Amino acid sequence: MFRISMRRPVQALAVSLLAMSLGSATLHAAEPDDVVAKVGDGEITEAELAFAAQDAGQELQRFPPAQWRQLLLDAMIDMELMAQAARQEGLDKDPDFQRQLDFLELQALRNAYLAQKIGGTISDEDVQAAYDAQFADFEGAEELHARHILVKEKAEAEALVAELDGGADFAELAREKSTGPSGPNGGDLGFFKKGQMVKPFEEAALALEPGSYTKEPVETQFGWHVIKLEETRREEKPALEQVGDSLRQQIFRDRYEARMAELKDATPVEIIEVEPAQPAEDGEKTE
Repeated sequence: MFRISMRRPVQALAVSLLAMSLGSATLHAAEPDDVVAKVGDGEITEAELAFAAQDAGQELQRFPPAQWRQLLLDAMIDMELMAQAARQEGLDKDPDFQRQLDFLELQALRNAYLAQKIGGTISDEDVQAAYDAQFADFEGAEELHARHILVKEKAEAEALVAELDGGADFAELAREKSTGPSGPNGGDLGFFKKGQMVKPFEEAALALEPGSYTKEPVETQFGWHVIKLEETRREEKPALEQVGDSLRQQIFRDRYEARMAELKDATPVEIIEVEPAQPAEDGEKTE
C-alpha cells in the first residue's frame, strides 16, 4: 500500500526554495522553468529543485536552512550526471527501467490528482463548516482547580486539618509543610479533568464544594493529602486554529474515500489470480 500524500503545487515550492537562498546577491521571483544550472547538454530548473525538496523531506532538517538550496543543487547536479551516463549506456531502453518509469508516472499522476482534485478543493469555508458542525453542541468536561498538601503520616495530615480549622492559610501551609512538587507553589495543581488524578484523590476532590477542604485526610500511594477545591469550570471548546488542520485532514479523507468509491463503481476491476510456483520434488530436476 502506498502512502497518500498531498503535494503543494510546484510554483509554491519554487517560491519557498527562493527563501532558502537568502543571502544571495540578487533576489528575484523564481519561476518553475527558470534554469539554475547547466550540466553538459542538460539543464536543471527551479521546478526540479522543488521536486528534490519534496523528495528530501525531513533529511533537509538535519542542516541549517541557509544550506538547503546548495545541498539540493549539488544533489541535482549529481543526479543529472548519473542520468546522462545511464542514457549513454542505453539503460533508458532497458525493459525493467521502462516498467519502473510507467510505475513512477502512475504514482505522480495519483499524487497530482490528490493534490489538485481532492486536497485543492477544500476551502477555508469547508473547514469552518466542519468546525461548526462538530462543535455545535459541544459541552466540555468538568475541570477542577485544586490545591493539596502532601505529607507522609496521617497524624501530620490531621494536624494540618486542625490548623486550617483554626484559620490557617492553605497555600502558606502547603509551602511550609507539603512534600509534593507543588508545595513551593502553594500546593496549586491547576485545572484537571476526571481520570487525570488517582482515584481516591479524585473522589475526594469531586465531593468538595468550591472553597472547602477535606476534613479527613485522603490516602494514596504517594502519602496523605489534605485537598482544597478552589473552583470548577467546563472545558472550553477548542479554537478553530487548534483543530483546523485535523479537520482539513478529515475532510480530505472523506472526499478521498467518496471519490474512490465513485471511481470503483464506474470502472470494472478484475483481479487475476496467479498460481504460485510449485516447489520441485526431491531429486526432480528443474529448468
